[in-house]
Amino acid sequence: MTKTRNSGSAGKTVMLSVNPENPQKRHINRVSQVLDQGGLIAYPTDTFYGIGCDLFNKRGIQAIYRLKNRPLKKPFSFVCDSLKEISRYALVSNYAYKTMKRLMPGPYTFILEGTRLVPRIMLTKRKTVGIRVPDNRIALSIVQTLGRPIISTSAGYDDPWEIKETYGSYLDIVIDGGVFNQSPSSVVSLIGDRPEIIREGKGDISSFL
Repeated sequence: MTKTRNSGSAGKTVMLSVNPENPQKRHINRVSQVLDQGGLIAYPTDTFYGIGCDLFNKRGIQAIYRLKNRPLKKPFSFVCDSLKEISRYALVSNYAYKTMKRLMPGPYTFILEGTRLVPRIMLTKRKTVGIRVPDNRIALSIVQTLGRPIISTSAGYDDPWEIKETYGSYLDIVIDGGVFNQSPSSVVSLIGDRPEIIREGKGDISSFL
């Protein structure tokens, strides 16, 4: 972990104002560098402000579990930048591919069987994963620049400044992409090509009914 997060001082947390339509490359590079060095960030998606780290940062993932007071048996979902990247971390059938191609990027989390690339801490007992490709240019730019997926769990606040005030001692960067109302993603399992709605959220699920 970085000295910033260990310092316990919210004043050390960097606030970055990033254009949601055209994210500044210098800011995205800075965020990606922090993630690559093991840092934690808060960032906007198309459903909520998320708290995340590099998918392969085990210490970072453990820190987020503690931060959210979440049991280890409930893995977080993670953000990929494309269907091509999803296929590296999950087994994608023709049906799953066509379904996700139609709905992504968008406010959905799809449950799929994970591949061996996924860290064990991110797998359920059934070896499944939850994967997102959010319709948010900031989040996608971060993943594209980092070159690896990032963890996604709700920060619980609509305003990035509230996130900094609450979690600042744990985060290296809080991205200000504007204030918006939280609305969780729809969670759909595509295991066995039998869609199962786990949670109805922002994404339209009528095609699965």
